[in-house]
Amino acid sequence: MTSPEAPSAHEEGHFANRTGWLRAAVLGANDGLLSTASIIVGVAASASSSGQIFTAGLAGLAAGAFSMAAGEYVSVSSQADSEAADLAREQAELQKHPERELQELTAILRTRGLSEETAQRAAKEMTANDALAAHAREEIGLSEELSARPFQAAFASAASFVSGGLPPLLAAIVAPQGWILPVVAVVALLILLALGALGARLGGAPIVKASLRVAFWGVIAMGATYLVGAVFGTYV
Repeated sequence: MTSPEAPSAHEEGHFANRTGWLRAAVLGANDGLLSTASIIVGVAASASSSGQIFTAGLAGLAAGAFSMAAGEYVSVSSQADSEAADLAREQAELQKHPERELQELTAILRTRGLSEETAQRAAKEMTANDALAAHAREEIGLSEELSARPFQAAFASAASFVSGGLPPLLAAIVAPQGWILPVVAVVALLILLALGALGARLGGAPIVKASLRVAFWGVIAMGATYLVGAVFGTYV
């Protein structure tokens, strides 16, 4: 009777591999939802008309999406510049001191658990195949899959913000005049709970704790903007 084959590394699911894109997607959607809902709640608390409420929510959604895109583009562009500078520096070192770089790569592989002989052989093979890629991956921690892409990051950030901000905006459109505030608040709270649960599910964290944490801060944010609208709306 043959023993079952052990699962390969590619068959195993690891939550840590998702943290980068998961954090960006959840944060973007959460920001879009909470920012737009809070603006609508604050404006609605000042007894504004439904047209004014919708305009304020739409303006907040557009401003937030472009702000997120611009910030992400600038941040990732700076990261891309740093990566390019590191690669240029590493390429120069490989041309000037190939033997020293080979020894450095061997030492890095030794720290990964390889024997001296195996590390030397692997370093030589990796250098012969693509020396710059090998040093970028093993020494600097860069790879083609994880390289910075400013336009992609900007678009993804804006899209996630809009996806989170649309539900409260649509709720404000369909809700009757006197019910805009409670309808938007309830819709936002339910989606916040869902986002918290989704993020916890994909990240392997406790679902109830994550959902309540997100909802708690959402209530705080909407409560603060409600007070601002209710207090200052009577004087403006």
